[in-house]
Amino acid sequence: MKRHFFLNYLIVFFVFVTSANSQMKDGLAFIDVKKNYPEKELILTDIADVSYVHLSTIDDDFLYKGTISFVTENTIVVNDFSSGSILFFSLDGNPKARFNHKGNGPADYNGRPVLYEESKDEIYVLTSFPNHIQVYSSKGEYKRKLTFPQGALVQQVVSYDDKSLLVYDGSKSLKKLQPVKTPDSFSNENDSSLFIISKSDGKVLDYIALPNNNKVSLTFESGTGMFMIFPTLITKCPEGFLLCHPETDMVFLYNSNKSLSPFMRKTPLVSDLDPIIYLDNCMDIGKYQFMRTESLLPKEGSPLPQNFYFRDEKTGEVFRQKITLPDYIGKEFFISPTMYADEKKYHFELELIELKQAFKENKLKGKLKELVATLNEDEDNNVFILVDFH
Repeated sequence: MKRHFFLNYLIVFFVFVTSANSQMKDGLAFIDVKKNYPEKELILTDIADVSYVHLSTIDDDFLYKGTISFVTENTIVVNDFSSGSILFFSLDGNPKARFNHKGNGPADYNGRPVLYEESKDEIYVLTSFPNHIQVYSSKGEYKRKLTFPQGALVQQVVSYDDKSLLVYDGSKSLKKLQPVKTPDSFSNENDSSLFIISKSDGKVLDYIALPNNNKVSLTFESGTGMFMIFPTLITKCPEGFLLCHPETDMVFLYNSNKSLSPFMRKTPLVSDLDPIIYLDNCMDIGKYQFMRTESLLPKEGSPLPQNFYFRDEKTGEVFRQKITLPDYIGKEFFISPTMYADEKKYHFELELIELKQAFKENKLKGKLKELVATLNEDEDNNVFILVDFH
């Protein structure tokens, strides 16, 4: 096992420190959250293939109160919040499989699904107390348990390659609030919150250290108690992974060659803003990068309105998002970073009650209108828009 001390680590850190307040002098993409960027419309069907799906309610076993966790090549995975069941549907909405092992036994889970590998028919379920992963087939056959390092507070898990997972551990942030109560996840030698583990036994294979000037912490003690920020630290991109470090206002690219380099930065610095505005990573689909920022008041732990932007890769221009859909007149959508294994896939959930009202007001067109006309808002599930970016 070895830790990544890349040859360019100091170079990366130097670039960050010396250029954090510059604009494009170093050629690094940036977003200025104090700037009033113009709004620009993107028509969803111009940048992606779009389909509508209603998850079948013919079989009562597949009724649920929850939302989609993943969309793979052929499968939609749903986490049923009310029962703890994990449901599997085809892309046209037909039931495929389901199981429920919610509980505290050795082969049970009490958390949420974080990854489904369709090629192996393996679903990874993040479980707490203590933090670990249970692995099952889509029919609920128990396969194995992956245990994290002691004290880890795992927030995000993505597939790194065929044999390993990339994991974000939030215990370091928690320790800033409760240094006595929260044990170290690692020794002082291995202090990274990002690490790679084996899919077969959970063994830690590598650590990824992001440059950090430690100017500010996004961990607070609010009037109502502990308050932590858990941004979308890891997103998939065509070249590898984008790793967001909101405390240093940077997004780094970690590519397939295990090389770390600056990808995007936010200005002004978090430490210079009141209220704080932090960047919740970046979703890179090649032609565009979609970003979300969030404002908050640390003392109250109160979130303020979010802002959504996109950057044109070709021109470098940044705009406020206005995503529209020809089949839904007057409706605007926003694209945020996701943890999908496939960076080209996305989805939106549309409340059926809202859709039926739009149908009555003649705001729906095409296949969306045809689908909504067949649904009963008292008996059917919501409608999802499946998006596959070009």
